Amino acid sequence: MITPESFNQRSAGKLPGHLGLVVTHVASGEVRAELPVREALMAPNGFLHAGSLVTLADTSAGCGCLASLPPGANGFTTVELKSNHLGTALEGTLDCVAKAAHLGRTTQVWDATVTHRETGKTLALFRCTQMVLYPKAGG
Repeated sequence: MITPESFNQRSAGKLPGHLGLVVTHVASGEVRAELPVREALMAPNGFLHAGSLVTLADTSAGCGCLASLPPGANGFTTVELKSNHLGTALEGTLDCVAKAAHLGRTTQVWDATVTHRETGKTLALFRCTQMVLYPKAGG
């Protein structure tokens, strides 16, 4: 069973952990996560780097996929993602809610919305497709 604590421990020392991303809620078909805005997440132009938002959304969706793997599956990989960036933040905290749009045997589709906690403004809309992986036959 995937819990926020187990996922955050799994992310320590990996990109999500290095960025300061924290998963706060894992439930059936929904994951919530947060990311404090800080200087290291900014692009050279001084605004929040788009990759910071994408990492937050993709990690949230990935946690949801991991928590929703069908019986016999042993992993997943993101095969497609799309993001619409609607705004930016210079300080505060980013919140992400990822929700399952499709939970199939071979693919999952997740939608995520990233908002700025302090203003409630939507900063990004995100959709990704994950391919569900199974052990190779005979191996």
